[in-house]
Amino acid sequence: MPMSLRILFVTATDLEADILREIPGIIPVAGGFRLGNCEINRLVTGVGSISTAWSMKQWLSSNPKPDLSVNIGIAGSYKKEIGIGKVVMPVSDCFADMGIETEKGFLTLSEAGLSDPDKFPFRNGLIKADNEFVNKAEKYLTGVRAVTVNTVSGSVNTIKRIIDKYDPDIETMEGAAFFYVSAMERIPCLAIRSVSNRVEPRDSTKWRISEAVKNLSEKIEEIILILE
Repeated sequence: MPMSLRILFVTATDLEADILREIPGIIPVAGGFRLGNCEINRLVTGVGSISTAWSMKQWLSSNPKPDLSVNIGIAGSYKKEIGIGKVVMPVSDCFADMGIETEKGFLTLSEAGLSDPDKFPFRNGLIKADNEFVNKAEKYLTGVRAVTVNTVSGSVNTIKRIIDKYDPDIETMEGAAFFYVSAMERIPCLAIRSVSNRVEPRDSTKWRISEAVKNLSEKIEEIILILE
């Protein structure tokens, strides 16, 4: 009998975590769920990078290391071709607003000489997800460039600065922290995000969170079964 694949699902909110309960065939067990050959645990971290990093480290310090960590949730899209409701897979991420503001513009920490852009787990300032699970999932999900921010982008000036600097596809508030902790703990990781809104001057009336969550739930079931 093949060994079980132990997966830790990391989400910012209960709404995103509850997606797992909606997957047909998933079985609640002590401490988590089972689907096929996968043993699944959930971790709800709270919103933002600090909460994500702290919660993951706390969980990992008191539980067996999983075979795979998966970050799921909603995201904002910078690109028209990545429309609302589309489910994508971030393959690179960075801390987009961590740096130094000058009269001439924004500098990343590496540009300011305060960090090495190629010191593990960074490569040219980015953290990348590159493992067998990503390779399997890329047949079913579009790989995208993500940025992580502490303040959701909602003004023309901020959006332009981030586009000019990073040319991202999507934006979240936790992704880079998830990648960072997973990499430092030597845990293969996979991120799956569903677009709930465009990154534009803030107008929450245009957000379609319910649609994004529904689409995410359907895609996660498909991805879990191909990861076994």
